[in-house]
Amino acid sequence: MDQITFHYDTVLSDVHMLLPNAHHLMTRLNRVGQPVFISKFKILWDNEGRDICELTSAGAGEGSDSIQKEGRKGDEERTEAGVEEGDDRVVDPVLDEDGDLEVIRRPRKNPPECHDRDKVCPIILSQSSAMLEEEEEEEEEDEDNQCFRDIIKIEHTMATPLEDVGKQVWRGAFLLADFILSQPAMFRGATVLELGAGTGLTSIVMGTVAKMVYCTDVGEDLLSMCQRNVTLNRHLLEPAAGGEVRVRHLDWLQHDLTTDSDVEFSWTEEEVADVHDNTSFIIAADVCYDDDLTDGFFRTLYRLCSNFSQPCTTYLSIEKRMNFTLRHMDISCDAYDHFHHCLCQLQAMEDGRSRFQLELVPATFPQHLHYERLEQLELWKLTAAPLQFNQAQSE
Repeated sequence: MDQITFHYDTVLSDVHMLLPNAHHLMTRLNRVGQPVFISKFKILWDNEGRDICELTSAGAGEGSDSIQKEGRKGDEERTEAGVEEGDDRVVDPVLDEDGDLEVIRRPRKNPPECHDRDKVCPIILSQSSAMLEEEEEEEEEDEDNQCFRDIIKIEHTMATPLEDVGKQVWRGAFLLADFILSQPAMFRGATVLELGAGTGLTSIVMGTVAKMVYCTDVGEDLLSMCQRNVTLNRHLLEPAAGGEVRVRHLDWLQHDLTTDSDVEFSWTEEEVADVHDNTSFIIAADVCYDDDLTDGFFRTLYRLCSNFSQPCTTYLSIEKRMNFTLRHMDISCDAYDHFHHCLCQLQAMEDGRSRFQLELVPATFPQHLHYERLEQLELWKLTAAPLQFNQAQSE
């Protein structure tokens, strides 16, 4: 993936393009024939992020020392060949018997007999099937015991059309994951609902502290990928609290949760009751990039919060993307402006059912994942409480 081919209708996340030392391993083709890659993201604990910066600086210094050593070594070889430093004499080129220039190359050292490099074998990729996915999931479960608790493995695609951007990993998901990892006591033992989960990275991180996480999105292929990522990272889920992540279908354009047992990733009646009675947090990472989807998202958010039996807090991460538009003949952030307009509308709404309070969370919490935390990344907190609950509290 050193050279990435773009088409006029494709979008590529900066996470995949700028991730340091990124060697994205292509693993398979999904059900619609798109290449699927797997990447590993390390969770940085305590001061490890700062240590990495120090190691990078140290590595740069070591690189300079090695260059100097190579230079001195080259000077010594030139001296052994009879060429003194500062000697400006013209040396006749060495020609072979045909008159061609003969290049004298430095002899290579013999490679060590024992080395850690694995043999590269060709892999024939085939389009995924249900049976193949089940076999791979069983193999992945066997490997879970050998995985470290600080590595998140995520399957994703790259350079997708706009309607498939949920199959990529975005910086907004990292920002929200950082906040979760910096506030474990807040989410410990909670029931959490994620809207527009995409690859499921944020739900997986939430599963390290929460009791139950409902990871929702639309599209059979996307939900299958999300389920595979949950399976890949089962070793991270909170064992003490019985942490569990369930992948479910939730369409923002529908009014009810799908309970049809014939539909894959549908809800059970018990799960629907659990969501309405016990959900205390809703999370969403970078889901507002299209005005129609943003409208559908806020309608769904309002409907859910109004039907919950207890107050609910929503955390929304978003990246303010700037684009030059011919309509304005200037740089604008149309998607972000519409998102902020919907936020303000929700806060000002008075329908006699719920009350919403809005707050911008300062991005001063520690960074636990390796990415570029831009100033355009924002985290919003939206607190919703039924009015009857507020009246009971005041009485």
